Amino acid sequence: MSDDDTKILKTIIDTAHDHFFIVAPDGRIRDVSPGAAAVYGMSCEELCATSVQQLEADGVLTPSVSLEVIRSGRPAQLVQRTGTGRRVIAQAHPVFEGDRLVAVVSRSMDLTDLQLLQQEYALLQRRFSEHLRRGHALESDSEALEAELDDLEVKSQLMREVALLLKRVAPTDATVLMLGESGVGKTAFARQLHRWSSRRDGPFIDVNCAAIPESLFESEMFGHEKGAFSGAAPGGRKGLIEQAEGGTLFLDEIGELPLAVQTKLLKTIQDGSITRLGDRAPRRVDFRLVVATNQDLSARVEQGLFRLDLYYRLNVIPVTLPPLRERREDIPGLVERQLQRLNRRYGRDKMLARDVWQALMGWDWPGNVRELENTLERAWLSSDDVIQGDLLVPSTGASVGQLGGQQREAQQTAASLTGDSAALADGAMSPATPSAPGAARPELPLARGEGLKAALARREREILADCCRALPTTYAIAEHLGISQPSVVRKLKQHGLKIG
Repeated sequence: MSDDDTKILKTIIDTAHDHFFIVAPDGRIRDVSPGAAAVYGMSCEELCATSVQQLEADGVLTPSVSLEVIRSGRPAQLVQRTGTGRRVIAQAHPVFEGDRLVAVVSRSMDLTDLQLLQQEYALLQRRFSEHLRRGHALESDSEALEAELDDLEVKSQLMREVALLLKRVAPTDATVLMLGESGVGKTAFARQLHRWSSRRDGPFIDVNCAAIPESLFESEMFGHEKGAFSGAAPGGRKGLIEQAEGGTLFLDEIGELPLAVQTKLLKTIQDGSITRLGDRAPRRVDFRLVVATNQDLSARVEQGLFRLDLYYRLNVIPVTLPPLRERREDIPGLVERQLQRLNRRYGRDKMLARDVWQALMGWDWPGNVRELENTLERAWLSSDDVIQGDLLVPSTGASVGQLGGQQREAQQTAASLTGDSAALADGAMSPATPSAPGAARPELPLARGEGLKAALARREREILADCCRALPTTYAIAEHLGISQPSVVRKLKQHGLKIG
């Protein structure tokens, strides 16, 4: 390498935002970039006078990515904590001469500032939710949202908070990461976010990352030029990203994105441009990115299946959609909407039998809204004019009419929605059907002057208090109660409870 090349390379390293280490095969540090001093708390001279083994032993950096490459002979990526209290993404690559390892080149990117911004956002989000619960803003905003959310059938407090948050971030171009179990309605809310945004007149491109074969993924996402590969379109083809120009690109099942495509997507997010297969010239693209997954992306990062830097790029505004079992108030509206759709689609006017509503409210619906809708359609197609409970067979195979594990809770929940516990106890035609005049109402175990809502809250607190005494973690409580761990944390905070 000439002197000029050496000077150019040194200038690149010295002025780069990332921090570089060049390490010998025995762990001795040959050279570092100047920015590393601030992150690791040692001068460049002190760093070059030691080894990565010693730095790891002294707690200057933990763990050492260079040592991992020296042990394995393969590139590595991990998260380091430094002695200065910072958190960095560290990547390292081996340098071989033939089969002999001659050096390791590592670079690190400081994540502390980004993490602080995310923590500040999370704090603001919590304060915002508390303000909505305390003040009149939630009531007035919810009334304004009623007409806009008719198609989504949002009735529960949890989903109204989600909808309000999405409406507030919709005018921006911030990336939204939608989290939640399969079937909770992530696509429907992504479409609603698009309708609320300034890009509403542009296209909404819905991409299921799990449905595209890996061999075709790059050409489908980024497009290709004429002759880029055998079978390429004669005039070339726009990719899905280009098709989203001026609109919203929704990537569902983002956790299934192949690693090679993750790298290109990261570059697209950073640079705002794409390069088609077979082309050298980048093309500017303008779109809003919304992604969704039912997987734990942080776990996939640890497994090496998802890029950590892409995860941080996507996790700007995370929005978690709760499962249907945690928002049973939404079930009646979803059922009525699906029945109306089916009646319009097939030109009939069918209705549910008298004994079905209580069981519908009591079933957990592990497949969420999708399972509820599919179960209703299957029963609709199999029934005469009245849909009986034995035809409503969820994915477990047991008919809804046979389910009884949560009948008492379902009766109370449905009654609180309609104000008519006797009607549901007797098997009402619908949640809004009044009970017969003079019908006897069952006695509820309520304290004097205590309403149903307060009684349910009291009973919920008693159950959670028992779990806190008997179980060691919020994850164990969530598994025992059949709800999500964030829901357990929220409910414990709401009731002022702690484990142990």
